[in-house]
Amino acid sequence: MVSPARQLPLSVVIVAKNEAANLPRCLASVQGWVAEIVVALNDTTDASESIARAGNARVHHLPWRGYRDTKNAALELATQTWVLALDADEEVSPALRASITAFIARADRDTFAGARFPRKVWFMDRWITHGDWYPDLNLRLFHRSRARWGGDEFVHEKIECDGRVATLRGDLHHYSFPSLASHVAKINPFAELFVRQQQSRAARFSLGAAVFRPAWRFFRGYVMRRGFLDGFPGYYIAWATAFGTFVRYSRLYEADCRKEPPTTTDGR
Repeated sequence: MVSPARQLPLSVVIVAKNEAANLPRCLASVQGWVAEIVVALNDTTDASESIARAGNARVHHLPWRGYRDTKNAALELATQTWVLALDADEEVSPALRASITAFIARADRDTFAGARFPRKVWFMDRWITHGDWYPDLNLRLFHRSRARWGGDEFVHEKIECDGRVATLRGDLHHYSFPSLASHVAKINPFAELFVRQQQSRAARFSLGAAVFRPAWRFFRGYVMRRGFLDGFPGYYIAWATAFGTFVRYSRLYEADCRKEPPTTTDGR
């Protein structure tokens, strides 16, 4: 356990809903070496609150306002100069902890607005280290007064910094899909968010995009980014990514072209 005097001037901020299965691992990876852990819960009905409090976190309850706006509301609860934003299904690896500690100790740290690092996914009983899923550089460490969550209201929120961004070594571990079924189950919810995003931009269905983008996503992930080196899981990820892309554009076609069936006089 790091003594309070050696704790980093760092707030860890976690937004979660019913994450009792993941929170213990996430909290354990940051306990003892950061000054503050803030857990913002949204409509939680499981044991997340008691787990967070047992992990020395300050717990707040926030209404859901979409990914971007809810995370910005949670950011307002932080008190330290630097913030590390985590999801409940993520874990700071020992190597990443060492890199963050070294970065905070740098004399020139305040010349940076933030820092990014790779995120590595545990999937189908192995770490995925190629393809579209790795290195997946994420900007999650940032100066509180110089960064906000931006991006789209519905999906693909990201930190936007006012200043230079450093790149750190060490992986952020991501346990996003405990099973193949859990990954398949996410395809349609993400397609729904995609449709809402496109409609908010007044974008229309494109047959060319529906045909070529899935093929491109497979080729890019499996061949250009060497997803084949991850064995069968890499092959699955490339196909699933392509299929998920196809579903998104198909759902957009459905939304754009939906109409009532014609009525007939003979009842057929």
